[in-house]
Amino acid sequence: MVRPHPVILPYGTAAIAEAATLIRGGGIVAVPTETVYGLAADATNAQAVARIYAAKGRPSFNPLIVHVADLAAAERIAVFDAEARALAAAFWPGPLTLVLPVREDSGIASLVTAGLVTIAIRVPRHRAMQGLIAASGRPLAAPSANVSGGISPTTAAHVARSLGGNVPLIIDDGATEAGLESTIVAGRTVLRPGPITAEALLAHLPGEGRGPIGTSDVTEHDLHPDCPPIGPRPSPGGSAITAPGQLESHYAPSKALRLHATEANSGEWLIGFGDVAGDVTLSASGNLLEAAAKLFDLLHAADANESPKIAVAPIPFDGIGEAINDRLRRASHR
Repeated sequence: MVRPHPVILPYGTAAIAEAATLIRGGGIVAVPTETVYGLAADATNAQAVARIYAAKGRPSFNPLIVHVADLAAAERIAVFDAEARALAAAFWPGPLTLVLPVREDSGIASLVTAGLVTIAIRVPRHRAMQGLIAASGRPLAAPSANVSGGISPTTAAHVARSLGGNVPLIIDDGATEAGLESTIVAGRTVLRPGPITAEALLAHLPGEGRGPIGTSDVTEHDLHPDCPPIGPRPSPGGSAITAPGQLESHYAPSKALRLHATEANSGEWLIGFGDVAGDVTLSASGNLLEAAAKLFDLLHAADANESPKIAVAPIPFDGIGEAINDRLRRASHR
């Protein structure tokens, strides 16, 4: 029976223990990470993973990220090469997801990978997610804890408002730190920009060669030539889905969203940045890290506002600004 409202427990030993019991029983739990709140389930249990898809209304061709305790646990699930190991050493635990060939004996439910021969995997830094992994003894599949395609949640209240009774338990540990989903990398290709920039990734890759470039128009065979080519998996927009977070329309509010606005048009609630003040601002000082942390929170506020439309000021593409603009572009596709 679906509860009308989720139970929200403050982070602590009791909350983690209750959440771990739900996970081991095949249930789902909303838990904070350093990026956004995730909707977690046992990644080895296909029925549990199906509950994530059902709660989110998520397309089954869109794979999930698996969260594990450390590199050793990741290597039991995925095949690492020297470059992947170098990135893991530099950025794990943290907001980096690696797309790697999945081991045949990984034990991961095929629903997690959406039938692909690669898996998206990361080691989170947040104490709540690490605590839940340890207490449950399971690798955790965990996309963002919101209705599929909607604005990602950075607080427990966002989760409750989006999913309601579809999630039985939310662990509340305050607002998330980064405010943007993890950077996703396959080989030297950035599939989704995030808190870790392409420049930072390149600085930790061994040897010379071309650096990471942002693109999603690739197949698994392009990323890992040793894997058998299986061809691109079409999304509604016609592009290949090789990792989470690549849908063309994603992170979207219910209202029309206009980008690069220097002033509000009639009926618009303006989210400012820098010299563009707006009704609210991502960062009055033009700080991109502050803007990233506040982005989804202000999109939630704009969606709840009485104004029928939303506008967002121009955001530079420097550094993490690339990830902010990626989320805004996808949010504006309706």
